[in-house]
Amino acid sequence: MSLKYERVLLKFSGEALMGDGQFGLDAQTLRQVVSEVKALRELGVEVGLVVGGGNIFRGAQIMGSGIQRTTGDQMGMMATVINALALRDVIEDMEMPAVIYSAMGIEGVSHGFNANHVKKGLAEGQVAIFAAGTGSPFFTTDTAAALRGIEIDADIVLKATKVDGIYTADPAKDPTAERLAELSYDDVIQKNLQVMDMTAFVLCRDHKMPIRVFDMFKKDAVIRIVKGEDEGTLVH
Repeated sequence: MSLKYERVLLKFSGEALMGDGQFGLDAQTLRQVVSEVKALRELGVEVGLVVGGGNIFRGAQIMGSGIQRTTGDQMGMMATVINALALRDVIEDMEMPAVIYSAMGIEGVSHGFNANHVKKGLAEGQVAIFAAGTGSPFFTTDTAAALRGIEIDADIVLKATKVDGIYTADPAKDPTAERLAELSYDDVIQKNLQVMDMTAFVLCRDHKMPIRVFDMFKKDAVIRIVKGEDEGTLVH
């Protein structure tokens, strides 16, 4: 089978793992997310994952408490490690090898990030889970996704959201809103579209890394993307 993308970096929020809950992890949602990863692996696609931590911790919770921004960001990084551990176990339970690479050193829990090691592991069929963001405060997990995607020579960064692409207006509020099949990097900047945070976006633009925005929970959406079909919105 001919695939348009053979190595992908999949980014989704921690909130995506909550299901209908308000906090933490939902078992059924975890398995649903991992089933999409399994479908990709069964096609032979190499998969790297970056997950946020907003289901465990959000910086807004500690505003005005006296906790410094840098400390809050470190707490958020630790939240992504919790999610990475959960994902690894579910991935392995669904009979795929998985390795956690953390940007913060956590002995006995994860490996340190090394791009060459990761690429070798991906080629051998491992799912790579990138935890702890970039390892530095002030950078989002979107930026981590862009950075890791570039470092592992991914063909594309797949940004999972609640809607199936970028629209001319908010589809929840405007019934005439139309999905945009593709946009240039300049279109996104000129129209001030919120694809991902600007640091992440500029990284992708400067390294000519395409971004595909799509609905993670739309059945077979990610399969359609790697086959080169019209799904979500392509920014390139």
